Amino acid sequence: MALVPYEETAGMGLQRFHKPLATFSFANHTIQIQQDWKQLGVAAVVWDAAVVLSTYLEMGAVELRGCCAVELGAGTGLVGIVAALLGGGV
Repeated sequence: MALVPYEETAGMGLQRFHKPLATFSFANHTIQIQQDWKQLGVAAVVWDAAVVLSTYLEMGAVELRGCCAVELGAGTGLVGIVAALLGGGV
């Protein structure tokens, strides 16, 4: 179980979740995701797990071209966006 404090000043590692915009580079594209921790909480920020899985997909570990993918519980949808950019039907 993990405990995530909701105060902006609670921890140095959590400050990036309070920024209104998160920017990433995957599949030769710049992806900007709007975040809204204050209004929508933990479902409206890009978590490290999404970045790690997107990196894994970009490395070619899974062939997505011609395949269909369903992203459940995706939060901001970064993994689905990357999967689509890599040729998957999402």
